[in-house]
Amino acid sequence: MKKLFALLLVLLLLVGCTNSNGGGSEEPSGNAEVTNQIIYGSTTEMNGDLGNAWWGNNASDALVRNLINDYAVIVSNQGGEFIENASVTSGVTSVENEDGTKTFTVGIKQGLVYNNGEPITAADYVAYALVAYSPALKEAGGKVTADTVVGAPEYQNGEVNYISGIRLLDEYTYSIQISADYLPYYFDSTYASLSPLYLPMYASAALTVKDDGEGAYLDGGELVPSELDATRTIYKDRVSAGPYQLEDLDLGTLTATLVINPNYAGNFEGVKPSVEKILVVKAVQETMMDQLETGAIDFLSTLTDGSEVQRALDMESTGNFRTVHYERNGYGAIFFQCDFGPTQFEEVRHAVAYLLDRNEFANTFCQGFGSVVDGPYGLAMWMYKEAKEELASTLNSYTYSLDSAVEELKNGGWVLNEDGSDYVDGSGLVRWKEVTAEEAGDYAFNVTLADGRILMPLHIEWSSSEGNSVSELLAVMLANGDQTKEAGMEINQNIMSFSDLLNYYYRDSSEGAQYGVKTYGMYNLATNFTAAYDQSYSYTVDPELLAMGYNTFFSVDNPLLDELSMKMVYGVEAGDDAAYLDVWVDFIQEWNRYLPAVPLYSNVYYDVMNAKIHNLECNSLFDFDQAVVYATVE
Repeated sequence: MKKLFALLLVLLLLVGCTNSNGGGSEEPSGNAEVTNQIIYGSTTEMNGDLGNAWWGNNASDALVRNLINDYAVIVSNQGGEFIENASVTSGVTSVENEDGTKTFTVGIKQGLVYNNGEPITAADYVAYALVAYSPALKEAGGKVTADTVVGAPEYQNGEVNYISGIRLLDEYTYSIQISADYLPYYFDSTYASLSPLYLPMYASAALTVKDDGEGAYLDGGELVPSELDATRTIYKDRVSAGPYQLEDLDLGTLTATLVINPNYAGNFEGVKPSVEKILVVKAVQETMMDQLETGAIDFLSTLTDGSEVQRALDMESTGNFRTVHYERNGYGAIFFQCDFGPTQFEEVRHAVAYLLDRNEFANTFCQGFGSVVDGPYGLAMWMYKEAKEELASTLNSYTYSLDSAVEELKNGGWVLNEDGSDYVDGSGLVRWKEVTAEEAGDYAFNVTLADGRILMPLHIEWSSSEGNSVSELLAVMLANGDQTKEAGMEINQNIMSFSDLLNYYYRDSSEGAQYGVKTYGMYNLATNFTAAYDQSYSYTVDPELLAMGYNTFFSVDNPLLDELSMKMVYGVEAGDDAAYLDVWVDFIQEWNRYLPAVPLYSNVYYDVMNAKIHNLECNSLFDFDQAVVYATVE
């Protein structure tokens, strides 16, 4: 399931921690009568997609999914180390085969059950792979690639009805055979990991998992794309196997209500939750600190805005609130799409970076609780800490400079006026560039002159989510800045709901034809990385993988980024930290040169909570959904 794991990571990187806000939230009736509960305020508007991150990974949806689903064979602990889940597995072994493949054999403990009391066996784990890799899921729009598992591509393409590399060995044992093309792998223990899937929720047919010796397959009917899609929004009596179970999900009030799953066997340390109820509600950024102070919410996670952090510290000084802080394992950035319009050109991306005083931006936004970074990494990363001095001496910091921005634009051919005449520096007009038909594409602002030349304006359409403080600061310091106009660049801000932004970002035409049209070249988002810093496929130039939703930068003209992102994990043996670090530095250096995004900041995160909550200690590699099982409420 390595590539499924990677997809979840990719999507999480893009949307997981964006401060985006829409309508308000309403506390469900009856909460005042429940004392042993936590009301979690999320700044990301819930979509209500509980579909295993196969379609998308909105942060609020992911939080709910992670609270109700557990029992993965391999999990990460408080320090980000991948370990066997002691509550789930009776052992994981591996063997290297003569043909270069590797087989992991996994024993599942007896006695595990779903929240409805039905037993969990190895067949439920194998079912996860058979559904995730199925042609039906692909037809339903699920974005899962099967390349790493032997026989899975043939299964996904409909050539066979079984996966030869996944075997159901007995009632409590399964195995996974990994393709030689994807070995070695730095995080190879994750290859062994599957999670249980309750088949009756995914199909009307009475499906069972079987293995007659050639590989695992589904017997008793067929998976149906529409039924798989429908599982995303099953809320009532949803069958799951996590510390909590879903009691209600109301998209009208953007509220999810979760209660303890009485059948939960415990996390990787055997710990079971004691907080009886968790409500995930919409927190509007402008008023969420007031909501916390008045008791409408109990917990706010990962504050990034310096003014919010300062207020949280002031609230803590009263004794009624508590904070926890930790360095971030991610960063905030301006993300480009690099295959159309002006942002397809390196010089334009560089110019945007030069036109923004990133140090002033970070100081203004973080207010001392963060700093500028120059690549896709966070302050908490061990790689960054190890290579900090080398990066400081080799990366371009894109120091604020109008002259440097203009020089980049001139070198990139942005030297014309709209009529094709020579551009005069300082005119305040928008620069234009002569482009080929291929470069022009369908960009809506192009003009064709009488002599047949195609000109493109230095006009960037920017998508930002409503109520976003980062967007507001970027509008002042970049889009509407005098330096941007003087450089001959125009950035047009388009404020929309976070859901719309994501649909455009993913070019998800299944949600509407308009989203499939290349429209916005620039987005402001934030990225958090999981314990596995695996960027393979995030920069792929493979058309098939691009069509599946990988590489939302659309950096299709940079095969070196693709090569380095793959080599970083697939060219390094598990445990060889030095080799991994070497390739990581090479990757960061090439990324910094190509610049598919302008890094803005990485910060020190602050969680703030009502003082009634104890033992809730999140960190950059151990999120609320993992940490809350240790929490108590006074």
